[in-house]
Amino acid sequence: MRAQLPDFPWDALAPYGEKARSHPLGIIDLSQGTPVDPTPEFIQQAFRDASNSPSYPVTAGTPELRAAIKKWATDRLGATGDFDVLPLIGSKELVAWLPTYLESTKVLIPEIAYPTYHVGAVLAGAESVPVAIDATQWPAADLAWLNSPSNPTGRVHSVDEVKACIDWSRKNKSVLISDECYLEFDQTAHSVSILSQTGGDNTNILAVHSLSKRSSMAGYRAAFMVGDSALIARIREIRKHGGMMVPLPVQKAMTAALADDAHVAQQRARYNARKDAMRPALAAAGFTVEFSDSGLYLWCTRNEDAWTSVAWLAERGILATPGSFYGSLGANHIRIAMTASDAQIADAVQRLKA
Repeated sequence: MRAQLPDFPWDALAPYGEKARSHPLGIIDLSQGTPVDPTPEFIQQAFRDASNSPSYPVTAGTPELRAAIKKWATDRLGATGDFDVLPLIGSKELVAWLPTYLESTKVLIPEIAYPTYHVGAVLAGAESVPVAIDATQWPAADLAWLNSPSNPTGRVHSVDEVKACIDWSRKNKSVLISDECYLEFDQTAHSVSILSQTGGDNTNILAVHSLSKRSSMAGYRAAFMVGDSALIARIREIRKHGGMMVPLPVQKAMTAALADDAHVAQQRARYNARKDAMRPALAAAGFTVEFSDSGLYLWCTRNEDAWTSVAWLAERGILATPGSFYGSLGANHIRIAMTASDAQIADAVQRLKA
């Protein structure tokens, strides 16, 4: 199994990280989407209040958390019809293990995609097939991933594109799961959840959401899925056997986070302001920003090999991610994360203009 897994991509960045760290003013690490802004205090307090947790939590989630997720899915995502919910230990573990849970043999993944979609297929011994967004051209498969807003590109799929994916699922009786973890961070686009487009028939449809970026809770490992009740029941049973339980203090923190929208709006404003600051500086350095309509990344190109761009930035103490991490179509692009402080972003702007 290990021989079949690709090398962990970010390990290849190590020499460029060393170069960036040697800059007289130090490194500005824009290579990973790991939040740096503080977890809101009320979420921290909810966690602390539940810290005396001597008993095992339940895999299905507390009644309060389940109710909070269902209300949020209805109000924010536009979910209708019959659906169930399930808390997760972060969304990445689901991406990695869902094909195994479902015994998938062929998995469709976005042609430019976070590497774990492919890794999940490898772990399941399934075929991984990169596809463009046009689902009318998709081959038959038993599982397909949709990712909107996209990591890394920030592209948001249209309603018609999402509906075509649902049509594919129904025609092939295949599972379609939409990774919507960046849905709260629209800037110039309007993201729609797949659950708002099913007409209340959620058969074989799932959506996965995370609080890592939305609520600066990446260290808590807090996420959840919403969708087809029968499918979630099947997944929940496997997770019960495997001891996949979200710790109770985390569940309490999730419940608090989902009840508040103000902190999300504040975080969205922070990321969008950082993107606005970086765009002209990148343009002045010869980069073109593509897509990046939502999410917390800028997807850029200078029409050169991605590693050449990474090296150029590293000389200025800025570490970025090569687009080749996300598939061959990203070979001439880089991804720049807004997960740095406002002061660091301002510093990066000055270094790009120098």
